[in-house]
Amino acid sequence: MKKTLILALLVVSGKIWMSPERGLASPPPDQLGTAREIYDGALFPDQAVRTYANTDRIFPTRVIEAGGTSSPLVASGDQITRLSFPSAGKIYDLPDYVALNRMVGLLVLKDGKIAFEHYDFGADRTTHWMSMSMAKSVVSTLVGAAIKDGYIASVADPVTKYLPQLQGSAYDGVSIKDVLMMSSGVKWDETYVDPNSDRRKFLDLQIASTKQGAIFDLLRTLPRAAPPGTKFNYNTGETVLIGEIVQSATRMHLADYLSQKIWRPIGMESDGRWWLDSPNGHEVGGSGILATLRDFGRFGQFILDGAKIDGRNIVPDWWLAEATSAKPIDGLAPPNGYGYQWWTIKSETAGGVHEGAFMGRGIHGQYLYINPKHRVVVVGLAARSKPTGRSVIDDLDFLAAVTQRLDEK
Repeated sequence: MKKTLILALLVVSGKIWMSPERGLASPPPDQLGTAREIYDGALFPDQAVRTYANTDRIFPTRVIEAGGTSSPLVASGDQITRLSFPSAGKIYDLPDYVALNRMVGLLVLKDGKIAFEHYDFGADRTTHWMSMSMAKSVVSTLVGAAIKDGYIASVADPVTKYLPQLQGSAYDGVSIKDVLMMSSGVKWDETYVDPNSDRRKFLDLQIASTKQGAIFDLLRTLPRAAPPGTKFNYNTGETVLIGEIVQSATRMHLADYLSQKIWRPIGMESDGRWWLDSPNGHEVGGSGILATLRDFGRFGQFILDGAKIDGRNIVPDWWLAEATSAKPIDGLAPPNGYGYQWWTIKSETAGGVHEGAFMGRGIHGQYLYINPKHRVVVVGLAARSKPTGRSVIDDLDFLAAVTQRLDEK
């Protein structure tokens, strides 16, 4: 009886089932949405929050092990308590941004110190939230680490050097650099809410598959739409391939390699988790890292500080400058640019405040914003109603206001 009370408190009909592993209530299964409902944007607000905080109950996952001691995040002497800023001809403040953009967690770091931290909609410091495509930027960093470690020779290497199962497909002649830039030239439809899109076909494979690598069954069937390296086309399948390349080259699971290279050395506060393509299978490189707000912030600060561990780069000296700068390629609409799985921002946006800044972004409102010039990192975790197009306030306007406010002193 004592063990039951310690591990969980379950009450039906208005009762609560508390998870021993996290502070956010872990609801009964019938109160969670499904994977398809996430991508359809079919969840009502409360159910969306419960679901996004518990996606490790929807997909199989692998643990990203943290070390025994977490790195401290101390409060800055300059705290953001109020903020007023314009966006699309209207004036908003902090409560507006949190409420209207449905932000469950916001963390602002200036010079590595916490200038603002806020949780809402039931989330708290222990909540492990879904990163969605923010994970792409983590996978990109693991490619840099694998090059530094000698597992991958060069971004010019062909994809098929590491994934021979794609020989004879449209990926013949495609380089690692091409897939890092989302420019393989392979035809792909990323439309999240269309059940017939390639992105949704991959989701269906992830839901139904009992074997590792089912993604290749889809990728081998895709036709070529453009010569490699000539046209940008956002493609989660590309990042899944990048993750498979890293796993093939290192002979390690992505979660284990991430733990070894970054998660443990920089002192993450808690274990993360990573969605798998099948039970005990491979990590889904394009999405699905689950972590706390502060641990996402620690990763951002690690990148801002040059991806160094104890003063030594874990990626080649040239990597971050190359990975986080926009590549001249057809198909990107302003104000966006794209590097190696990082979004860049046109320098003229918001009066130049975002010059040199870059972001990892995920559907339903997740983002990791890094501004090296101003030494600012911002993590936003959200529960927006649709995968894209439902931010009432432009996130870039909010981020510009935060950055400018922190430069006042």
